[in-house]
Amino acid sequence: MSRLTSNRSSTTSRVLYLFTRDLRLEDHAGLTEAARHGEVVPALVLAAQGRKRLARSPKRAAFFCEAVRVLADEIAARRSLLHVRRGPLESTALRLAREYGAQTVVWSWAYDAATVEEQRALQSALEEEGIRAVGVHDAPCVAPDETAASRAAGGTGYRAFAAYYANWCRSTPPSYRRHPSFAAPRVAASESLPLPQEFGSAPEARWENPAQLLERFIESGALQYATMCHVPGVAGTSRLGAHLSFGTISARMVLARALERANDAFLLTEERLSLRAFIRALAQRDFFLQLAWFFEERVDEPLQAHMRTFPFAHSHRALDAWRCGRTGYPLVDAGMRELRETGWMHPQVRLVAASFLCFDLGVDWRVGRDAWEQQLIEDDPALATGNWQWVAGVGADLAQYPRIYNPLRQARRFDPAGTYVRRWIPELATTPDADLLDPFSARRRTQLVLPLFDGDAYPAPVVDHEQAARAFLRRYTQHARGEASV
Repeated sequence: MSRLTSNRSSTTSRVLYLFTRDLRLEDHAGLTEAARHGEVVPALVLAAQGRKRLARSPKRAAFFCEAVRVLADEIAARRSLLHVRRGPLESTALRLAREYGAQTVVWSWAYDAATVEEQRALQSALEEEGIRAVGVHDAPCVAPDETAASRAAGGTGYRAFAAYYANWCRSTPPSYRRHPSFAAPRVAASESLPLPQEFGSAPEARWENPAQLLERFIESGALQYATMCHVPGVAGTSRLGAHLSFGTISARMVLARALERANDAFLLTEERLSLRAFIRALAQRDFFLQLAWFFEERVDEPLQAHMRTFPFAHSHRALDAWRCGRTGYPLVDAGMRELRETGWMHPQVRLVAASFLCFDLGVDWRVGRDAWEQQLIEDDPALATGNWQWVAGVGADLAQYPRIYNPLRQARRFDPAGTYVRRWIPELATTPDADLLDPFSARRRTQLVLPLFDGDAYPAPVVDHEQAARAFLRRYTQHARGEASV
């Protein structure tokens, strides 16, 4: 069955729009498509699968509830109502469509396999009832089908980022400015808005207006992005990840604003290059989404065939230390503590912490992905899988050997004054810089009494990075040779 149905004009006066991870009204591909078919009935169905994902991360649930509240207020300002229903997606959507006499149901496609399967089942159920079902691509800047269609080799997805990026740069993302006409609400047509309490907790949402975040970043941080995005101790990234994952701002709008700024004739060369680096990061996000779209059968196993039998471990004596931020490697531990406290981790530190799990501890990338799933505010399972596979050297990265990040070298390079580490590891607040950057050297100086390893204070390193990295590379090389000889 085709994922996309016909986009023929409809004569029906009502169309049901199902919000998913696209919780906004501006620059909205789905709402623009819905408006083509008639008066829009906006709806949000809280089905079991989505509720389960939200319940895994209290901070994610709180962010989602605030995003829904903002969306509902915006719809109310247009004299309509966000119809919230709880129940199975298929039966609930069908019931809503019948209540309003809608002959068309529209939604934005997801990219994680579980939700796509749920949406396909909905599509089949609607079509069996004679209701037009229309799925559109809203999350990426450039839809997967568009980059695939322009491939010289045929209409399939890309597995190499360089080729994808060249094609992506030649694409022109659309802009959706048409505002739909919303249907007037009916009495008692909606259930209550979701609240954090129904997902098991009630933390306060860390919410900032996404448009304001974007403007602040474009006018300042984006101009130093190429260098400062690697420095965890400063605000050098956009912090738009959670907003993009829930669709409270469109990736196309972010790209358009970055391109507009990059064309400013008064920018310095370095500033323009920084904006281009940020634009490349948006392309990489699209790349992982199209990977999930075209290679969904590999959603939970390595994309690289030769790594599907690699003996990653599923446990390690230091696994709990990694989860709790007590590995003895300050940069790794600071990142894990930042994640636990805020629901976010600096992107450069994510690379280091993920690399440490996969290569220093030799633990399967899926263990790390699932651990972060319980902490992150972001709700982007397709991106999580793509990024974890890339770090673990089992996904779209075509390097001959995996990129193993040295946590001490990374700290010396990007946090030399210990600004980030001291922010998240208070027991190291008074530790000298030299000892902070080289805990092994500090430990060897037995003539000194160091608070670094005193009693229940900050722990000693759980493994020797150099030894662990060499041991992993030996196993990797042996496995590669074995696979090649089969």
